[in-house]
Amino acid sequence: MTAEIERKFHVLDDRWRKHASKVCELQQAYIVSTKNRVVRVRLINAAQATLTVKIRTSPAQREEYEYSIPYADAVDMFEHALGTIEKTRYEVDYKGHRWEIDVYAGAHNGLVVAEVELRRAGDDPPQPVWVGPEITGNRLCSNRVLAMGARRLESGRVDLSPVVPFVK
Repeated sequence: MTAEIERKFHVLDDRWRKHASKVCELQQAYIVSTKNRVVRVRLINAAQATLTVKIRTSPAQREEYEYSIPYADAVDMFEHALGTIEKTRYEVDYKGHRWEIDVYAGAHNGLVVAEVELRRAGDDPPQPVWVGPEITGNRLCSNRVLAMGARRLESGRVDLSPVVPFVK
């Protein structure tokens, strides 16, 4: 078990890209979802798979249990998903902290979110200039809620405007 303490932010623009490294393609399926508990299956670069159980203990902290599972089993579980998301994850190191930048595809194409993992809930890492409003704890911006459906505009884009001011 690992305690996951993170803060999430909306990304203002593409300035982070020139500092990005390590790219991976992720597909996530939510198998079980309640207010404070999630069971998720993740496909990584169409080659590996994990099963993750997350239990929220505070707005910024979750207990996380993650296990490698056979890829074929994970693909089968996608058939039973409550919802799915697709995203590309990049890493950016900034002043001693590793930021993960998720660029969403599919139904959420254009949404870009940054998260930084912390040692303690009260940590306040230096923020790069491309980081926008904080969305930590905003359930409308959680991967689970995005996967299970957010309101869509006529254009097919996801309407997160009341919560996230910049959707490319």
